[in-house]
Amino acid sequence: MAVGALIGAYQEDDSGLLRALLPLAGRTLVEYQVRCAAAAGAAPIVVIVERVPQALQDAFERLRLDGLGVFPVSDVSEAVSRFEAGSMILLIGDGIAPVADLVVKIAEEPEPAIATVPDDDVHALFERIDGESRWAGVALVDAHLLGSTAAMLGDWDLQSTLLRRALQEGALRVPASDYGGEPLLARQSEDLEGFQRKLLVSSRGIRPDWVSRFILPPIEEFATEHLMETGLRPLWLMWAALALTVGGAFCFTRGWLGAGLVLLLLSMPLDLISSRLATLRLRPLAIRTLSRLALWPAAGLALVALGWWEMRHNSGWGAMVCALAAAAFGEAARIERAGIHDEEPWLISRRSAIVLAVPFALAGAWTSYLVVLLAYAVISFFIVQHVRHEPSS
Repeated sequence: MAVGALIGAYQEDDSGLLRALLPLAGRTLVEYQVRCAAAAGAAPIVVIVERVPQALQDAFERLRLDGLGVFPVSDVSEAVSRFEAGSMILLIGDGIAPVADLVVKIAEEPEPAIATVPDDDVHALFERIDGESRWAGVALVDAHLLGSTAAMLGDWDLQSTLLRRALQEGALRVPASDYGGEPLLARQSEDLEGFQRKLLVSSRGIRPDWVSRFILPPIEEFATEHLMETGLRPLWLMWAALALTVGGAFCFTRGWLGAGLVLLLLSMPLDLISSRLATLRLRPLAIRTLSRLALWPAAGLALVALGWWEMRHNSGWGAMVCALAAAAFGEAARIERAGIHDEEPWLISRRSAIVLAVPFALAGAWTSYLVVLLAYAVISFFIVQHVRHEPSS
């Protein structure tokens, strides 16, 4: 069954500004709500507003540039006309910062459902349902209920009236804590600081190698916090990482070995930052994105280019053999490792191969680096083979 979304954006915070415009993860609260609804597969996404200030218009424009269609309406009848008959409507309350999993799970319910929080001091700002629970700000209702509510609404609050009528018709009540986590009701920007920190922490992806686990986290955290406030698209960073890697390979072919290594070092955190920005914006990058898939082959190209230069100017054919063999064993280890769930960070990776070059570059011993890298790749390959084919106990 089709699911649409109805989001409130008309209440003001303590300073007289719209709660929907409170800052969150480099954007606004309403943008986060729309992205949550889109992640749940909701379409269309309708935002009820009384007025559209420039800041709110800018937020809608940013969403449209990211391919998310948003329809602001100020009239309840217009809101009704946006939804198909027989569809379900995902309701997100004004000022609510929900956990994305909660929105997705509520949207997947086959029948009307209302997320609840306990009726206690911690949740005193949430709308009371009864003596035991309050509305968590997320619900799923029938479209026909929206139409009938609009016909009798008058001066009443649309979302509250919809909630009451859904309860009267026997909507399922589900604790938000059991459906992904409790949301936050924000009345001022300070209320969202802790929630934003949780979003940043939860955006951290898997760190499979020792470089991303022990060296890059400070750089990754700093860059993510500052770039999330910009209009930079995550995919651009992925392409930048690929371009820097290819640029490093080109530098190696020209004998600019130091410059090539610097370019490779600059490329290391970009794919991690890209993935985190995409996660924060609730639009994770596809695993098989072309720029992501090309990173490893581009790194192999850089390695072969280094071996080619060393072969022609320093060490003869042995350097080229080491480079080709290291690339082959590294690729084999990567393919074999993809089929197992290990937490061993010390095996060879693109980033670890780049960092390993630094001390050899400072010493000017590039051929020695190729020999050591070959040994590293061979050992990693056989460790993965052992883990993959070891009989289970």
